[in-house]
Amino acid sequence: MGAPMALRLQTCGHDVMAYNRSADKLKPLINQGIHAVATPAEVISACECTLLMLSDVAAIASLLSSPDSQAALKNRTVIQMGTISPDQSRELATSVTNADGSYIEAPVLGSIPQVKDGSLIVMVGSTPEQFTTWQPVLQCLGEPILHIGPVGAGAAVKLAMNQLIGSLTTAFSLSLALVQREDIDVETFMEIVRNSALYAPTFDKKLNRMCDRNFANPNFPTKHLLKDMRLFSQAAIAAGLSPTLADSVAEIIEGAIAQGYADQDYSALYAAVDVEA
Repeated sequence: MGAPMALRLQTCGHDVMAYNRSADKLKPLINQGIHAVATPAEVISACECTLLMLSDVAAIASLLSSPDSQAALKNRTVIQMGTISPDQSRELATSVTNADGSYIEAPVLGSIPQVKDGSLIVMVGSTPEQFTTWQPVLQCLGEPILHIGPVGAGAAVKLAMNQLIGSLTTAFSLSLALVQREDIDVETFMEIVRNSALYAPTFDKKLNRMCDRNFANPNFPTKHLLKDMRLFSQAAIAAGLSPTLADSVAEIIEGAIAQGYADQDYSALYAAVDVEA
């Protein structure tokens, strides 16, 4: 996600500087005129605003917690766009603020195709003043740009959405598998689903992958969905809610990962509920 985001910001007229923990991943950006640097502190010190799109809070902390990065944060803004828990986001906000920097969260719904055409749904947790200041930058990446509330609120909504991704995909996989095991025509089943209140467009998006058992070239890998379901479960417990459903889906995702689908598309959930003999 980070690379196409950088290119999208460049296309919108922004001066973009890039850093990646794997330097070889920067080569395509360098070839398109984006300046790459060797440390996160160089990005933070040189740029008024630093956007983070990283896999988890440990990766984020590893970039922001070094003495050089902490020193560079003064009078700089960090926009955290990955999927983490509300409590993790609030802890990051405290760390950045203690270094005299400014922190907002802006997790997104969508993937690489939506980055490229600027149609991500962006869920912002910030002060109203921060939202007003940085909305023009975020509008390069998506529409709508929604101010959810203070830091933590955007992270909570993002987890709520990703819980739906996991639960809907699991439920559809199980129904599809039963239909196939009973030798019922899949298109007949889908016609009923499409004409019902139960239909979600994601069913058609994942249908061919499931029927073909082709989970390659993922926009969202299975291992990341497992991380998000676990984060949702933790957030649910903290909010006094039952995590049973999220935990059950996480177990099924673990089954897909055990079959070797960690880096494949999350539609591999189907393979976990319909195990081949």
